[in-house]
Amino acid sequence: MSPSQIELTKILNQQYLCESLTIKEVQTLLEYMEVVICKKKEIIAEIGEVGDALYFVVDGKVALLHDEHGNEVEVGTMGEGQLIGEMSFFDRKPRDLRIVAKKEHTQLLKLSRPMYDRLRVEHPYIAVNLLEHAIVSLDELVRSVSHDEAQLSRYIFGKGKR
Repeated sequence: MSPSQIELTKILNQQYLCESLTIKEVQTLLEYMEVVICKKKEIIAEIGEVGDALYFVVDGKVALLHDEHGNEVEVGTMGEGQLIGEMSFFDRKPRDLRIVAKKEHTQLLKLSRPMYDRLRVEHPYIAVNLLEHAIVSLDELVRSVSHDEAQLSRYIFGKGKR
C-alpha cells in the first residue's frame, strides 16, 4: 500500500462511513474509489446531469450552487468527511445543484456507478455501510432544511404564531 493509500485509510477510518468497518474493509473500499483533485472553482457535478458517481470529501470544501435566473446562489457548503452527489446517484434524477470546489487542491474520493455496482456484489457489507452513510447524510440535510424553514417561519410569522 502506498503512503497516500495509508493516509486515505486513516482519514476514512475516522469518518462515520467507516465506523463499523475494519481497516481491511476500508482498504477494500478504497480499491473501488478513485482520488480526484480539483482546482478552485472546478465543477465537480453539473445541474441537470444524472449522477454517475458519488464523492467523499477528503480535504477542502465544495460549494452547492443553485442557478437563480442566471445568477449562482450558494445554498450550502460541504467539507471533510461529507458525502456529496448521493441524491442524484441513488434516485437517478437530474441534479438541482452545481457542485464546485471552493478551495485549491480539494481532494475527493469518487465512487463511480460501475464500481458501486461491483462493490454491492463483491462486498455487500461494505455497500450497506455506504448506503447507511448516505441515509444519514440525507437525514442531516432534511433536518437542516426543516430547522431553517422553522426559523424562517418564526421570523416571518412571529413566535408561536402561524
